[in-house]
Amino acid sequence: MRKGLLFATAALSAALLSTVTACSSSGSGSGSGSSGAKKPKIGVILPDSKSSVRWETADRTYLAAAFKAAGVDYDIQNAEGDKQAFQTIADQMITSGVNVLVIVNLDSGTGKAVLDKAKTQGVATIDYDRLTLGGSAQYYVSFDNDQVGKLQGQGLTKCLTDMGAKNPVVAELNGSPTDNNATLFAKGYNSVLDPLFASGEYTKGPDQAVPDWDSAQAQTIFEQMNTSQPNIGGVLAANDTLANAAIAVLRKNHRNGQVPITGQDASVQGLQNILAGDQCMTVYKAVKKEADAVSALAVELAGGKKGQTSATVHDPTGNRDVPSVLLTPEAVVKNNIQDVINDGYVTKAQLCTGDYDALCTKAGIK
Repeated sequence: MRKGLLFATAALSAALLSTVTACSSSGSGSGSGSSGAKKPKIGVILPDSKSSVRWETADRTYLAAAFKAAGVDYDIQNAEGDKQAFQTIADQMITSGVNVLVIVNLDSGTGKAVLDKAKTQGVATIDYDRLTLGGSAQYYVSFDNDQVGKLQGQGLTKCLTDMGAKNPVVAELNGSPTDNNATLFAKGYNSVLDPLFASGEYTKGPDQAVPDWDSAQAQTIFEQMNTSQPNIGGVLAANDTLANAAIAVLRKNHRNGQVPITGQDASVQGLQNILAGDQCMTVYKAVKKEADAVSALAVELAGGKKGQTSATVHDPTGNRDVPSVLLTPEAVVKNNIQDVINDGYVTKAQLCTGDYDALCTKAGIK
């Protein structure tokens, strides 16, 4: 019986390990440091592949390439929106000997638990893209997310002005309430829109957050917005996924292209919606620059060096200033989509397919 129990336990452990690593990628290099020193190993936990395609199509690729070039061991896994899996992956990485842990949290509570545990184990930590409120990450690498929101607000006002809109009703389709970035985006775009609401130039319409940035929920929420206020004249959508959900509702009501909508991420879908005239702008965050910045910082820490930063970001929950690297976002409209292609984030082949081929030609995309 004892042998049978031991065999069953081992089998179960192997099955659990296989499940956890199903969405992972890893690699190794020659390492660095003196003989006998702990070989640098970096763990990265990505949040999901549903809220934005970037995590798997861009971040994973760029991070893996950077770690390979630096010659360090690495392990990149995706929690796929599962908070329990997120914590299990972190535990596994810490046990496996990572000396740097990079996370994109699912929410601040889960992120804090993971960061605090890593800290007790002497593992250096970096918040990537999203700051964990009340957390203990030593560093933070992201874009200036307040500026992202300002670009969205400014983009929407320009589109409304170009259309000659008079006192438009503006709806806000905000990002996930558990994502601090969504809070920063809203702070940015509301700094542009609120004065216009106060002056009476715009009328404030429905304003709601979308849990987990989920497209299906976004479409349901916008259906309800459109039913309660069918004269919506502009939509501040916090990213391209939410924008596309709103466009689907407007298309069903034969109003797509008549209502300016913002976005973010410069996704293929978002850029195609811009080409079609259904979306007025998006915000491009050069993911490669962000991935290169966090990988360079992680490699420094893994080698026992102090990280180089250029800014600080205040964590109001933890009441602390976090050393940070903040990058500059770029507003994208039809006439500068070429910038995103030139940067290698999307290709012409991906963008200019089917009906979009003629639209690309018309927009001068090469």
